[in-house]
Amino acid sequence: MGEMFSLSRATGPLIGLVLLCVFLSFATDSFLTVRNLLNVFDQITVLGIMAVGMTFVILIGGIDLAVGSVLALAMMVMGYFANIMGVPLPLAIVIALVVAGLSGAVSGLLVTLFKVPSFIATLAMMSIARGLANMITDGQQIVGFPAWFSMLSFIRHGGFLTATVAVMLIVFALGWYVLRYTSAGRSLYAIGGNPEVARLAGIKVNWLTVAVYVASGFLAGLAGVVLAMRLDSVQPTAGFTYELDTIAAVVIGGTSLSGGQGGIVGTIIGVLIIGVLRNGLNLLGVSPFTQAVVIGVVIAMAVAAEAFKKR
Repeated sequence: MGEMFSLSRATGPLIGLVLLCVFLSFATDSFLTVRNLLNVFDQITVLGIMAVGMTFVILIGGIDLAVGSVLALAMMVMGYFANIMGVPLPLAIVIALVVAGLSGAVSGLLVTLFKVPSFIATLAMMSIARGLANMITDGQQIVGFPAWFSMLSFIRHGGFLTATVAVMLIVFALGWYVLRYTSAGRSLYAIGGNPEVARLAGIKVNWLTVAVYVASGFLAGLAGVVLAMRLDSVQPTAGFTYELDTIAAVVIGGTSLSGGQGGIVGTIIGVLIIGVLRNGLNLLGVSPFTQAVVIGVVIAMAVAAEAFKKR
């Protein structure tokens, strides 16, 4: 039980992050500037918010491939209600988050009631959510929201903290608190370790499983709202392949794909590694295609390292 809260699984990733930062600060002058580091934080907000939900899912031994599509669906629902139906934007955001949470609930019910493997259940949801996102405006983007909305991602309070980064930090803190200090959080580790033993111990396995997928969907929706702030537009193609980055961040952060081990601190480090890596490769002028290869190699190394540690 002690291991779930210790930094032991996150030490490797943390050392990796430090080495990466040291390398980039020597390789390029602009990496260690305050402006660039604030930029890195702005760029990881969407990934960071989604990764907390994905951590919960992977901790119980599941996977959620639908997060990128649910993000796009939430964006389009928000844009449709606000700009086409004329609903006040705050209410449109609430509707979008409810739709995102319901998408997660569908995945969770497929996994629990119908015993569909999470991989297949969320693959189906991924296709449904993307299709619905495209149907809302027949594949067209919706542009132009109130000025206050997009300013949330630009105005730096105290000279460094935007509202979008603040949202990510709050999500990190809540995710960490849930896993560390609540019985529900501790139950997720038990379910990931052995669902049958957890059930016999009196843990409501099915209920918690659905709750975890709802949380993952809701956070994907929240990430969509944050992305809309940054782009000042919504499009049904948004979030394409984001699920891969999200899973990568969680796995790089030391959360075991077989469930029951890991946590939010590791995920934060994983998100930072991907953010710093992308940022550094951009500063070094590396092409996006090569970046994809590099990040793929990093993921493979992280998974191999976990397998090696188990042996």
